[in-house]
Amino acid sequence: MKTAVPRYYHLDVEVSPERVGQVRRILAAHLRFWRLEDLVEPVCSGAEMLLRAIDEHAGDKNTSIEMWWNRQHLITAVAGNDHALRPDPDLRSCLQHLAAHSDGWGCCATDTGAKVIWFSRRARSGERVPLVATSPAPITREGLEVPRETMPVARLSRPSVDARCVLEGAR
Repeated sequence: MKTAVPRYYHLDVEVSPERVGQVRRILAAHLRFWRLEDLVEPVCSGAEMLLRAIDEHAGDKNTSIEMWWNRQHLITAVAGNDHALRPDPDLRSCLQHLAAHSDGWGCCATDTGAKVIWFSRRARSGERVPLVATSPAPITREGLEVPRETMPVARLSRPSVDARCVLEGAR
């Protein structure tokens, strides 16, 4: 079962080759803490690809990473502060990979001119097993005993008003 509480996480990092692996482990730990284990690999690999692209192509390595969990989707955004970052062929292949492995993605610019690339993944429930109608199982114990015979109304010590009417009508 997935966590029902909305969550948010923010991380500012200066990207370097050794920090990419650390950031991946940090994001994976938060997803596991939020009980979103099935999203660890796709989200961390997408964020890692974006961080490697920033490390290789950006002049300003200061980056912000944000994750929002809204009970259905996990949205991950990576914001680079480099204003000159352009979609070269390497970055295009990264964006194509994000588009192929996410439920939604996009790019936008902030008021300061920074670039934000985001992608979302829907949390899927576990494998669903179809319900199969089962036939009732036979009862293995002995059959129920026959109820005791009821006493005739005439043998009652004090017949009620209804019983006296029945007895008088029977004569």
